[in-house]
Amino acid sequence: MYRGLDYLHFSTLLSEEEKMVMQSTRKWVEQRVVPEIADYFQRAEFPVHLVKEMGALGLLGMTIPEAHGGTGATYTAYGIAMQELERGDSAVRSFASVQSSLVMYPIYLWGNDRQKKYWLPLLARGDKIGAFGLTEAGAGSDPARMITRATQQGDTYILNGGKMWITNGTLADVSLVWAKDDQGEIRAFLVEKGTPGFSAPPIENKLSLRAGNTAELVFNDCEIPRENMLPDAAGLKHALMCLTSARFGIAWGAIGAAMACYDEALNYGKERIQFDKPIAGFQISQEKLVYMLTEITKMQFVTLQVSRLMDRGEGRYTHVSLVKRNNVYHALEIARLARDLLGANGITTDYGAIRHMTNLESVKTYEGTHDIHTLILGKDITGLAAFN
Repeated sequence: MYRGLDYLHFSTLLSEEEKMVMQSTRKWVEQRVVPEIADYFQRAEFPVHLVKEMGALGLLGMTIPEAHGGTGATYTAYGIAMQELERGDSAVRSFASVQSSLVMYPIYLWGNDRQKKYWLPLLARGDKIGAFGLTEAGAGSDPARMITRATQQGDTYILNGGKMWITNGTLADVSLVWAKDDQGEIRAFLVEKGTPGFSAPPIENKLSLRAGNTAELVFNDCEIPRENMLPDAAGLKHALMCLTSARFGIAWGAIGAAMACYDEALNYGKERIQFDKPIAGFQISQEKLVYMLTEITKMQFVTLQVSRLMDRGEGRYTHVSLVKRNNVYHALEIARLARDLLGANGITTDYGAIRHMTNLESVKTYEGTHDIHTLILGKDITGLAAFN
């Protein structure tokens, strides 16, 4: 008999804490995100009033120890929370991913005591918003080619350059920015809103992630105190470690988007009458629904295994590449099939499929494109790099 999105009793593999995270986050998303997100999507505006609510629910910096403002949760619990947030919208999950994995995580790992004590509790509560500045217009998949420079002058660094496609950029109270120092070493700097020479103009005219805040970061002789540099973050490997954590959340989030599309398509198919019966009763519709359910179920179990490896300290960045690549690809296919099953109704924001579909086009691209993750895995299994 049909068992919804727990077809193979996936939930029996979760701990009581993980089930609680799933249930509480799902309830909040259904009550606070779903009813209004289409309007924010249409207006191309982020629902910033939800930030402190996410903080109060413990959804920001979940894997950070409680002593630093987080909840000390497992990677599995964090992933499941990201799944539920993206059932609402990719923009909401993206916000939480950036705040948690790309801002709080590096401050916790490589910041000094002052930086940790000041920023982590504020970010965990949602009292402050963070952004992560790595990507540049000419250095997307190849961040080592970044041109942003940090020139030391006494106790300050002078930043010049720019970053592109930065989630939370315009909203952020602090941006964690990666730049090359005088020795060509990539370092991380905390750049606060209002710093002279720093601006964050929004990127306009997006047709994807419209409910998310996306910006450029521009540095023009921007003076940063030396004490704002993360002392223990040095080299591209540290920036990529942050991305591995964020990609893990994306892999789970994609499952949530696929779930939302499947639920909508199934319910619509049961109710929509054509040729005197529900369209779910036709073979072509059933083939689409079965594909959706099958891929979602596979995603759940494979991603859970990666989560357990992460929890045991055995997870590798290539494991995360596998699930990010696979899950986003199939989630996008599921969103397209759901939109197709909904017919003309599927192109309106009265339904979620088109919104999830366009969002997932961005998710497929950011934090490692589908093709880049293919090459990461290809190198791992062959021992041969195909990047150049």
